[in-house]
Amino acid sequence: MPKFHDKVDVLKKPGWLKIRLHRTGEWAEVRQIVEKHNLHTICSSGRCPNQAECWSRRTATFMILGDICTRGCRFCATQTGRPLAPDPEEPRQVAESVSLMKLRYVVVTSVTRDDLPDGGAAHWAATVEAIRAQNPDAVIELLIPDLDAKPDLLDTVIASKPDIIGHNIETVERLTPLVRSRAKYRTSLETLRYLSSRGVVTKSGLMVGLGEEDGEVLQTLHDLREAGVRIVTLGQYLRPTLEHYPVAAYITPEKFEWYRLQALEMGFSYCASAPLVRSSYMAEEALRSVKSL
Repeated sequence: MPKFHDKVDVLKKPGWLKIRLHRTGEWAEVRQIVEKHNLHTICSSGRCPNQAECWSRRTATFMILGDICTRGCRFCATQTGRPLAPDPEEPRQVAESVSLMKLRYVVVTSVTRDDLPDGGAAHWAATVEAIRAQNPDAVIELLIPDLDAKPDLLDTVIASKPDIIGHNIETVERLTPLVRSRAKYRTSLETLRYLSSRGVVTKSGLMVGLGEEDGEVLQTLHDLREAGVRIVTLGQYLRPTLEHYPVAAYITPEKFEWYRLQALEMGFSYCASAPLVRSSYMAEEALRSVKSL
């Protein structure tokens, strides 16, 4: 990963980015369960600003297939390197944790596993099936890698019958080569388009503040809607460390609201757009809005 120490982010964070900590008893209990079962959560590895709030609501986004990614996206805090083989016990561990936490809504994501012949698709399916077996009433949302937009791999995941599948476009097309490692904008759209064509409720998200123009954001929203995406999220990019891609701008709450209104006018069923929004934040509310239509 390139070093960006010479591009020190001198932009002062505005007040609207202040994170409120909600470290309650529920937060402590969720943390204990995650540590006991050796679970990887994107809440931790991705340094999500909403971790304390979500864990205090007794929810968590589980990250499967380990915590080492084969890609090195310049915006992401997740480790990059050579990952270990998938843990065959992981699907059961996740399912047991969902049961212990009494979750009604489960979000599962993963690192990208380009080292595996199927990209981890079979492990994804096994995880969904394990969760469903122990928690038949739970709603299951997946946030998957692009799986190279291969229909057979996507079909493996679809066959496990999650309630919603998301894949994040992350940024506008022009900036994709600069911030996403080996990922291609059009491949992400192909992945989403295929999922939608199979009748899956699809979701995607992008970060702003990387140097994109308003017109590029609107074009990305248009591309996502054309691909059949029904739920979209927009949030402020926050630089994890000085080794990561620098923040170009802090987008105002008013501009986020403008993006939200533009997305709804384009026909999205739901749009969450605010500085601290992340793809799985308030996910249950988003799906509820889609199903009410």
